[in-house]
Amino acid sequence: MGTKFDLSQVPEDLENTSTLDELADVAVRMRDDLGLDHITYHWVDGAGDQYGFTTYSDAWDEQYRERNYHRIDPVILGCFQRFHPVDWKQLDWSGKSVRAFLRDAREHGVGNQGYSIPLRGPIGQFALLTINHTCEDDHWQRFIATYSRDLIVIAHYLNRKALEFARERQPEIQRALSPREIDAMTLLALGHSRAQVAHTLSISEHTLRAYIESARAKLGAQNTTHAIATALSRGLIVV
Repeated sequence: MGTKFDLSQVPEDLENTSTLDELADVAVRMRDDLGLDHITYHWVDGAGDQYGFTTYSDAWDEQYRERNYHRIDPVILGCFQRFHPVDWKQLDWSGKSVRAFLRDAREHGVGNQGYSIPLRGPIGQFALLTINHTCEDDHWQRFIATYSRDLIVIAHYLNRKALEFARERQPEIQRALSPREIDAMTLLALGHSRAQVAHTLSISEHTLRAYIESARAKLGAQNTTHAIATALSRGLIVV
C-alpha cells in the first residue's frame, strides 16, 4: 500500500471477462496489487438471496449467510441509504447485536478498516464493492485519498459485468403497481395490521386482500412479506 499502483488496465480486464469467476479473478489481482487484505462484491436482492464473491474465509462467508447478518450489517444498511462511497468509521456500530456481529467478524479475520461503494442497477438492483484491511487510521485515510476515484470507476465496471452474468436474477420488466396497491403495501411495510390498513384506506378487508394479491402477483413474490421486501428493494414504496 505504498507506491501508487496504476489501475488503468483494470476496467478493460473486467470488460474482457465472461463469467463471475473471471470477474472475481480480476478483482483479486487488484487486491493483491494494492496490498489489501480482502475484497468483496455483494449483491442482496429483495428476497434476501445473495450473489457475488469474497476473499473472506469460507468460515466467515458461511457464518454470515447462516446467521442472516445482512439484516443487521451496518455496511449493508448504511450504504443502502447512500449513493456515495462510505468509510466504515462513518457508520453506526452501536447496539448489542451489531457489536456482537463486529466481534464475530474480527474473530473471522475481517480487518478494522473498510470502504464500501454502493452500486445500483436496473429495477432497484443494489450491490456493494468493499475493500477491507487492517491498519492504522491515518494510513487508511491516505490510501483512500489516493485510490478512491479509481475504485469508484472500477466498481461500476464490475457491477455492469455482474449484471450481464446474472440476467436470470433480474426480474422481468415490472408491471406498475396501482396507487391503491402502493398505499396498501406502504402501510403494511410500516407495520400496520390488515384491519388498520383497510380502515385507513376506507375499504373492506376483502378489497384490501385483492390489492395485496394483485401487488404480490405483479412483483412475482411468494407471499406478502416477500412482496413488501421486493417493493422496497425496487424503490416502488418508501417507508
